[in-house]
Amino acid sequence: METANHVLSFSHEQWSALAQSTPLPLTHSDIRRLSALGDPIDLAEADAVYRPLSALLQMYTAEVGRLHTRTSEFLRVREQRTPFVIAVAGSVAVGKSTTSRLLRELLRRWPATPKVDLVTTDGFLFPNSVLEERGIMDRKGFPESYDRAALMAFLQQIKAGAAQVSAPVYDHVTYDIIPGALQTVNHPDILIIEGLNVLQPARVTSTRELYAVSDFFDLSIYVDATAEDIQRWYLERIFKLRKLAFTKPEAYFYKFAFMPDDELAAYAHNVWNTVNLPNLLDNIEPTRSRADIVLRKGSDHTISEVLLRKL
Repeated sequence: METANHVLSFSHEQWSALAQSTPLPLTHSDIRRLSALGDPIDLAEADAVYRPLSALLQMYTAEVGRLHTRTSEFLRVREQRTPFVIAVAGSVAVGKSTTSRLLRELLRRWPATPKVDLVTTDGFLFPNSVLEERGIMDRKGFPESYDRAALMAFLQQIKAGAAQVSAPVYDHVTYDIIPGALQTVNHPDILIIEGLNVLQPARVTSTRELYAVSDFFDLSIYVDATAEDIQRWYLERIFKLRKLAFTKPEAYFYKFAFMPDDELAAYAHNVWNTVNLPNLLDNIEPTRSRADIVLRKGSDHTISEVLLRKL
C-alpha cells in the first residue's frame, strides 16, 4: 500500500489479499448473469476485487447508520434513515454496468443491507424526439442530453425518505426512453446510481448556485482506464452488439446489422472520435478526482489499482 497526497493506493495483489477475510463468495453462474456485454470478468477477478469492496462499503453505510441514530437521539426526532446512495461513474464501455451489478449482488448478501436497488441515468436522457428537436442527437450522453431537473427531483425524493420513487426506463435496443415505463424504488437500504456524468459539480450562474447531482451521494466510485483501452473495448462491443441487439428489426441500429466489417469499424471509429472521446475528455474524466474510490483498470479489463480517498 502506498500513500500519496490525499489518497491511499492499493495494487491488485494488496487489495485482493483483503478478500480472504471477507465472506459472501460469488459463483460462476453469478458472473455469467451479472457481467455486461463487452466487459469480460472471471470469478477470480470478481472475487478478488468486489468482495473487499463490498465489505468496505458495508463499513461506510454502517457508520452513517450509527451517525443517524446518534443524531436523531441528540435532536430528539424520529426520522427514518434515508437510503445510502452510491454513485458509479466512468466512460462508455469502461465497465460501469458490471461494477454496479456485482456490487448490487454482493451488497444484498450482507444481513444489514438486504435491499439494494440499481438505477442508471440512461433513463433520464431526454427522448430522441427532444434531442432531435434541440439539434443535439449527436451529443447523446453529454451533460446537456439529460433531463437534469428530473434526475435531481428523483434524488431529492430518495434523500427525503419517500416511500416510493419512480425513474424512467431506457431501452438500449430502441435507443430511446420507453414511453410510460417506470422503475419504482421502494426505500432501499442502498441505492446505486450508475452514469457517465454523475460526478459533475454544480453549475454556478451569476445569480445563484444550483445543486449538483453528486450532492445527494454518500459515496462515489469512478471506474478508470486509459482512453486507448476504452476505445478498443468500445469497438469490440460494437461488433458484439451487431451479432445480438442490432439483428432485431426494432433496433435503432438495425441498419448496421449486415454492414461489412470495414464499414462498421469506420463508423465506430467516427462515433468514438466525435462523440465518446470528447465527452470523456471534456466532461467525464475531469470528475475522476471527485470520486471517493477509483478502480483503475489495465488493458485486459482487470483492476490494476484501487485508490481510496483518505478519511
